Amino acid sequence: MTITTNKTKHLRFLTCFLFCLLSCLSCKKTVQPETEEDVDSEWLENPSHLYEYGICVDSLDVTNYTIKNGDNLSAIFTRLGFSANMTDSLCKTSGEIFDPRKLRAGMIYTTLATRDSLAIQYIIFAKSMTDFSIIDITEDRIKAYEYNKEIRFERRYMEGAITSSLWNIIKNNGADPLLALKISDILAWQVDFFDVKEGDSFRVVYDVAFIDDTAELNVSSVEGLVFVHRGKEFTAIPFTQDSIREYFDMEGNSLRGAFLKAPLDFFRITSRFTNARFHPILKRYRAHHGVDYAAPIGTPVKTIGDGTVIAKGFDTKGGGNFVKIKHNSVYTTTYMHLSRFGKGIQQGASVKQGAVIGYVGSTGLSTGPHLDFRVHKNGQPIDPLKMESPPAEPVKAALRDSFNIIKHTILTEMDSLQSVVRELAVND
Repeated sequence: MTITTNKTKHLRFLTCFLFCLLSCLSCKKTVQPETEEDVDSEWLENPSHLYEYGICVDSLDVTNYTIKNGDNLSAIFTRLGFSANMTDSLCKTSGEIFDPRKLRAGMIYTTLATRDSLAIQYIIFAKSMTDFSIIDITEDRIKAYEYNKEIRFERRYMEGAITSSLWNIIKNNGADPLLALKISDILAWQVDFFDVKEGDSFRVVYDVAFIDDTAELNVSSVEGLVFVHRGKEFTAIPFTQDSIREYFDMEGNSLRGAFLKAPLDFFRITSRFTNARFHPILKRYRAHHGVDYAAPIGTPVKTIGDGTVIAKGFDTKGGGNFVKIKHNSVYTTTYMHLSRFGKGIQQGASVKQGAVIGYVGSTGLSTGPHLDFRVHKNGQPIDPLKMESPPAEPVKAALRDSFNIIKHTILTEMDSLQSVVRELAVND
């Protein structure tokens, strides 16, 4: 059955039903600042107390601030009313857990102060939606520690038939459309998602991360996937070997190619591999041994495979900022017209498949923001769009039994959830 937007009432009922059914599959990871033995029994027996950042705030005023352009820790502490000596102490202590160079305009910090004297007791810097650095000044000795909000994972199931695009069907069913990106990443070498057809279909089990019980963070992982494209069924089973989690087909073959299909997630091809292209700036025909991908300035550019950076710099012949990566004795790739380079990208650096090596730009001879991507095989340029990637390693023989157990568990779960969906559809 396909869950569509014209059955909103049914979708809501189905969502609630599946959440209840799968609650036993939800898991949590919690970082607690104190053990149960450290907490007074009165607090344990009284669940009505209000906590934020692991701190009881019943008698504290909570105030949020936004970091401004040019702010540093010293300026922030001074603005909060601390003396020069105290500001210096706070800067030194906070430096143990918080890199002041990572302060950015727009970041949030919070103070917890007593209501009677408005004396600040805690200062909290939000590093992300889940991670915080806390400065405790409740005692003579200033303390600093990390706090991580509790993350809860909820198992969800979705199935649908493609009518326009995978992105649209997932969005129309009320799910995070980035689930479509995860699915397309998993099956990048098996399915051309720019060529999905009406009638293609999918079934997927995935986990969604939550904080504060109700605030949805993101789609954390795909836990099982069946995609039917042009009548052929592709199955993806997650399995970990050599401490790396990957996806495999029913026979235990890796779904990941040694290379990604493209160095960008979202793009539009504007120029293809050719021996004679009219150059828009030079106004003459010359070979273009690469593929141009149009994308907004700042779009992350990923290396298509593991390798070593053998060149980085500015190509004065028109390529602008570029990075060149050697993947093995056969293949090298080049990424040109970058606006800037990725963190840690320098000659000799090792990179893993999917690592951001730069960002789309328009440096060099360029009429607009795009990536000029080139592949050389045994020193000769080849068409990136016609390149066949060698497969990654399959499940090892010693782990085959473990893989089969996990495969059976996942497929049984998906079949069970599909039966629930279809039964609900019949009774709707």
